[in-house]
Amino acid sequence: MWSANDGSGAKQGCRTEEKLRVGGQRSGFWSVLGRGLAGRLEADSVSAAYSPPSDKDSSALLAFRGIPISELKSHSTLQALTTEANGWAPGVMSTEVLRAQEEWEAVDSIQLETGSQTSSDQSGQLISFSEALQHFQTVDLSSFKKRIQPTIRRTGLAALRHCLFGPPKLHQGLREERDLVLTIAQCGLDSQDPVHGRVLQTIYKKLTGSRFDCALHGDHWEDLGFQGANPATDLRGAGFLALLHLLYLVMDSKTLLMAQEILRLSRHHIQQFPFCLMSVNITCIVIQALREECLSRECNRQQKVIPVVNSFYAATFLHLAHIWKTQQKTISDSGFVLKDLEVLAKKSPRQLLKTLEIYLARVSKGQSSLLGAQKHYRTQAPHCQELTFTGVCDLPPRSSEGTWLN
Repeated sequence: MWSANDGSGAKQGCRTEEKLRVGGQRSGFWSVLGRGLAGRLEADSVSAAYSPPSDKDSSALLAFRGIPISELKSHSTLQALTTEANGWAPGVMSTEVLRAQEEWEAVDSIQLETGSQTSSDQSGQLISFSEALQHFQTVDLSSFKKRIQPTIRRTGLAALRHCLFGPPKLHQGLREERDLVLTIAQCGLDSQDPVHGRVLQTIYKKLTGSRFDCALHGDHWEDLGFQGANPATDLRGAGFLALLHLLYLVMDSKTLLMAQEILRLSRHHIQQFPFCLMSVNITCIVIQALREECLSRECNRQQKVIPVVNSFYAATFLHLAHIWKTQQKTISDSGFVLKDLEVLAKKSPRQLLKTLEIYLARVSKGQSSLLGAQKHYRTQAPHCQELTFTGVCDLPPRSSEGTWLN
């Protein structure tokens, strides 16, 4: 209970209890600020409830509440109130005041929860493809490298035919780079690794245009075309390489436009397909082509492996989108489309890469579009469990040229 004398007699007030929060925390700061402005501190107990100030003081408090929280620390009146020399110094430093000071000092460090622990200096920062790749070049991947099979084992006539008519072998100096690609494909997604989390966050922000971090698990990943709330469950056969490929696609300005167009196509009301899941299957095709030495000629020509693999991934995804759009494919055609795409990719990798070059050159001039005037797409992709999607890993194994990567 509290009373205020206005000259005509005492008026009985009612007890008010407010719960003020900043970023999900109790704002003991506002309680202390209100009492400082009132100048009539009568603390009955150390609790969340406090006695409201007079009308004049309440208006002053409301004025402060209209100021953005980030500007309060530099406000001159507030500085005067919190400086002992200027006339406000609590006689007894109560538990409530101490808690309020701690909360106030922590205001600048309040962050949105992202579903994993990330350091404050890295939170919200995009990561480039080269930075993510450097992470894998510096960490110990020996346990994963033991699992790779760099080339397909062939026997009998298949081995003889490949020796006589197949592509050339990869130069010795490039094999370590090839093995790194295949090793990354053996690595899973680790939500406790800050670099892994930043890769996911960057993919999400670039594809959606969001400026804020998102949870590493949640329904928003289904909207981008993963089958469930956890992207890690969809990386079978491609590992973290699938996410690096998506990162490569979104971190270049020209391929980002292509990725956004394919994403819009995936949300077409009739031709819808799971975008990220389709990308994972493209990565599986790339891995298989690399193991079958279909990219060796181009890698030898450029004296590089990773740039060739990245461009081949983008070129294959571009060709799939072109076929999907022009031939009016639907989700029920996914298995057949991917099977034919793999045959073409292994047979004519140079043709696909040349098509990508032409497309990107036209994109830079604003002359190329996958979707054209097509307008019938959803703002959000349907959940993948509503679709019957047949991916590369769902197709039957082949016996002549090798086996599917599991």
